Amino acid sequence: MKFIDEAKIEVIAGDGGAGSASMRREKFIEFGGPDGGDGGRGGSVYAIADRNINTLIDYRYSKTHLAKNGEPGRGADCYGRAGDDIELRMPVGTIITDFETGDLIADLTKHGERLCLAEGGVGGWGNIHFKSSTNRAPRQKTNGKPGVRRKLKLELKVLADVGLLGMPNAGKSTLITAVSNARPKIADYPFTTLHPNLGVVRVGSERSFVIADIPGLIEGAAEGAGLGHRFLRHLQRTGVLLHLVDVAPFDENVDIVADAKAIVNELRKYDEALYQKPRWLVLNKVDMLQPEERQKVIKDFLKRFKWDGPVFEISALNGEGCDRLCYAIQDYLDGLRKARDLEEERAEDPRFLDEQYGKDGLV
Repeated sequence: MKFIDEAKIEVIAGDGGAGSASMRREKFIEFGGPDGGDGGRGGSVYAIADRNINTLIDYRYSKTHLAKNGEPGRGADCYGRAGDDIELRMPVGTIITDFETGDLIADLTKHGERLCLAEGGVGGWGNIHFKSSTNRAPRQKTNGKPGVRRKLKLELKVLADVGLLGMPNAGKSTLITAVSNARPKIADYPFTTLHPNLGVVRVGSERSFVIADIPGLIEGAAEGAGLGHRFLRHLQRTGVLLHLVDVAPFDENVDIVADAKAIVNELRKYDEALYQKPRWLVLNKVDMLQPEERQKVIKDFLKRFKWDGPVFEISALNGEGCDRLCYAIQDYLDGLRKARDLEEERAEDPRFLDEQYGKDGLV
């Protein structure tokens, strides 16, 4: 299935039903009085996060979503029936913004999360609300309020703990195949990956993380060159980035240092926050180098690249170094989760609040 990560839709909530201006007419009841009921509420449009949906393809072809109007009120104190709500199921990780203003409306990050996109109009009042001691037979009624109408932009950002980035043919698809249950298409030509692939990496019975394979980047990707620029947004939710470098390219004239620096520059151009994310260097295809040549190439690369962060030497093809990499990632992510949980506990602890704001609520 083609990966669809953007869509534009219009949601239209139902209008509220009009109130009734009915008068009671029954035999032997001379002064029946007003008995017009209220109109029903219009249906609302809701978004629901569903982890069983992977793309926004349903909204690429179904662009208008209209909820039903509320029914008008009737006599004999009968209120109109409310319009049915409609629910739009979207992948977890969908960001919903107003197409005209760009304001953020919702960010669906949890399965089952439910948010109102367009609220239905309130039903109008029947004449029973206008009865008083001086107005025994009111003929007034009100019409229902119109429902909210919005044009929305849907943008999917995959939820992954680890993101792979690198030049085309760096071995990202091979790595995600080697360490996870994902099976992306693999070939010996650039731009094999046409859409993000997610895989679950298990390093124990109860320890796992999600890794995302993003289409390869080329120089100028932040401005729209190549395929990778369309999917840079998917790296923004990750906890750590793995920068894969092919240390044994087929073309001997390729400068792997220049290519690696180009990737870093594209990250910075696209999003400074993405550039500041923790990033590990993964040197792939080391099995294609002779033992005496291997350390020389790696040492020269690190010196020219001026890298002082974590470095891993792997071969995604035969699995060399992959276990060590996966365990290191899992330990790092576990540390992040523990720090986040501790921060949340401290935020809810009254003693911490006293230290931060003072016992009287003042800094």
